[in-house]
Amino acid sequence: MVENSNPLNKYFRQPAIYVSLPTGGDYPPHIVTPSKTGEFGVMPMTAKDEIRFKTPDALMNGEGVVDVIQSCIPDIKDAWQIKSYDLDTVLIAIRIATYGETMDINFNVPGANEQASHTLNLPAILDAIKNVQIKNECMLKDGLKVQVRPLTYRDVTNTSLTTFQQQKLYSAVQDSKMTDEEKTKKFDEAFKALTELSMGLLLKNIEKITTPDGTEVTDPMQIKEFIDNANAGTITELQEKLNELRIQGSTKPAKLKATEEQIKKGAPASYEVPVTFDTANFFV
Repeated sequence: MVENSNPLNKYFRQPAIYVSLPTGGDYPPHIVTPSKTGEFGVMPMTAKDEIRFKTPDALMNGEGVVDVIQSCIPDIKDAWQIKSYDLDTVLIAIRIATYGETMDINFNVPGANEQASHTLNLPAILDAIKNVQIKNECMLKDGLKVQVRPLTYRDVTNTSLTTFQQQKLYSAVQDSKMTDEEKTKKFDEAFKALTELSMGLLLKNIEKITTPDGTEVTDPMQIKEFIDNANAGTITELQEKLNELRIQGSTKPAKLKATEEQIKKGAPASYEVPVTFDTANFFV
């Protein structure tokens, strides 16, 4: 074993904080190295990491985020497979390790037609997420119990990328000199693509369905057949419940109070501001 003789090695970055994941870090070892304490060391970003977050293409396709996560949390070997429940915790921890415990957000005050800012306490947000009990199943009104397969960062990225591309196509068609008939055809194609994306995500999110008599269905084709043939009300209910489960581990909106001046301008006395850790503005 060759010892690192670089006299500068004592100045190399070290873990700045340790965090536990909402899922408990329950991953195969090729995705996340098991932790005896349940916590994972988080190091600050390097200059190279910061450059990755300033590269639009790397952010759009997720490569930049994956590289930075694996750089700052070496125990995460394959960030593509990290469950969506853990993503906010991972990104907030990297933000704290790199820039400190506070973060300012800018927003429009509802009803007042003015911008304001608010300083977030990131450790407090992590503590709130830590207390969430992750649930992986839901019950429908007709007695069907659905076992959920959590979405991964790759699933989330692919969905966002496809949605963005379809929205971009929609705008391009809207502004083009196509005939109304050609535009209608393109819009129909875009709508079908988004519908297939939504149904594909729904199927990917389902591990197992158990009927009221205890029969367990895990065959993907049988589950797809159910999705294709169930009534719209059942599917809408299922989508709503899965959407509720998907945001587990996510940051809750900031609850704020308006000033007297803002209230005079039409703002409510209290309101909520969504806190979204979008990597495009979270680290840059």
